[in-house]
Amino acid sequence: MQHSLLVVDDEQKVLDIICPYLEQEGFRVSSATTGNEAIRKVEEIKPDLVVLDWMLPEKSGLDICREIRGISGIAVIMLTAKTEEMDRVLGLEMGADDYMTKPFSLRELSARIRSVLRRVSSKKSDEEVLQRGDLLIDVEKVRVWKNEEEVFLTAGEFQILYTLAKRPGVVYSRLQLLQATTGDAYINYERSIDSHVSHLRKKIGDGESGVRYIQTVHGLGYRFREDR
Repeated sequence: MQHSLLVVDDEQKVLDIICPYLEQEGFRVSSATTGNEAIRKVEEIKPDLVVLDWMLPEKSGLDICREIRGISGIAVIMLTAKTEEMDRVLGLEMGADDYMTKPFSLRELSARIRSVLRRVSSKKSDEEVLQRGDLLIDVEKVRVWKNEEEVFLTAGEFQILYTLAKRPGVVYSRLQLLQATTGDAYINYERSIDSHVSHLRKKIGDGESGVRYIQTVHGLGYRFREDR
C-alpha cells in the first residue's frame, strides 16, 4: 500500500529537497507552503500523515496541528528549529505524533514517518474491533464510536485508548503509554500523557454517566475499567 503524505513548509527549497526524497522512498507526496493551503489540502486529499513545519506564515504549525485534530485523526510529525523542552511538550500536547528538530537527516525523517504509520495503522492484535461498554474501537480503521456516534481522536489519543482497552484492569505507567504513542520513552516528556488522557476523557465523555472508563492509579499510571 502506498501511503500519502502532505509536507508543509514555507521554504520552497526545503520542499524541493524533502519531497523528491520521500517519493523515492515510495510515498505519494503533496506539499503546501502556508497554513491555509495545508488545511485545504488535508480536507481535499486526506493524507495518511502530515509533515508540518512549526514556523509558517498566516498560521503557525501548532495552529494547523490543532485544526487538523479538529477534523481528523491524521498523523502529524512536527518539524522545528526550536529545541526547548517545553516547545516539544507543547507540540505533543497539541496532538503531534512525533517531533523532529532541525537539522535532521532525510533518512531519519523517512524512518520516523514509517514508524508513526506503523503505530497508527497496525492492528497490534488479532482482534480488529474492541467492544468496551458503549465504546466501539475499530483497530484496523483507527476509529472510535460511542453509542454509535463517531468520536474523533488524535493518533496518540487512539493509541492510549487502545493500549488501555485491550487489557482492562492492567495498569500502564505514563512512560509505557508514552512509548505506545511515540515509539520511544522520553522520560522528560512523560507528563504530557496526562494532557493526552485529559483530552481523551473529554472526547469520550468519560465519567458523564457516572462510570469512568479510564481510571487513575495514583503513583503508578492509568488502567481501563475492568468490568466494562
